[in-house]
Amino acid sequence: MNVDAVIPARMDSTRFPGKPLAMIRGRTMIERVYRRVESAACFRRVVVATDHERIAAEVERFGGIWVMTSPHHRSGTDRVYEAVRGEPVAAVVNIQGDEPLVSPELIRRVTLALSEVDCPVITAAYPGASPTDLTSAHVVKVVLDHHRRALYFSRSPIPWGKNPRQREYLQHVGIYAMRLDALKQFVSTKPGPLETAERLEQLRFLENGICVYVAESTGVSAGVDVPEDIARIEALLGENE
Repeated sequence: MNVDAVIPARMDSTRFPGKPLAMIRGRTMIERVYRRVESAACFRRVVVATDHERIAAEVERFGGIWVMTSPHHRSGTDRVYEAVRGEPVAAVVNIQGDEPLVSPELIRRVTLALSEVDCPVITAAYPGASPTDLTSAHVVKVVLDHHRRALYFSRSPIPWGKNPRQREYLQHVGIYAMRLDALKQFVSTKPGPLETAERLEQLRFLENGICVYVAESTGVSAGVDVPEDIARIEALLGENE
């Protein structure tokens, strides 16, 4: 199966403008994400889908592939579709451009699951441990059925329980492997009430009856939302990175 990896990277993040170009121990964040995706070694090509010439120039500098996309997309998934439209691929993996510690092993696991499970969309989650993350609206939670298919994603604490410190929950990781038909269906439909209320685009799949399988991630996700997160990422990096 021909699969492309696409890293959407826009310049005008509300909480962190210019985020893809932020420096992390001497490398830009977009380069660190690109190198980790590239090392998964399971794609026809790895491409950055951007809306800004400065990001394109940075990708060019470190030898990556980039595609210029419209600045008017409603979601990162719409940007991903523009990047692969007309390409000879059966599926695409969307990796967030603000996950500089994304695991190549997880990328491979999610990609291979496209051929192993009967769902056209694959994502990932790991057992959450922090009561603070459970109640944080910035951390997305997911609940599953017995076959690891997503029942719902939310910024609210799910499932409900009386004591947050004793709650078991799954914390979502923002990586999506999608068969092209599912991706086309996504971009051809408008956001529904659940997606709009939660501000979570993955709910569009569920609202339209598209199965989403949630692979198990053994590692903790560490994304960058605000400039202060850079120090945390640098602390998590190994000595040689």
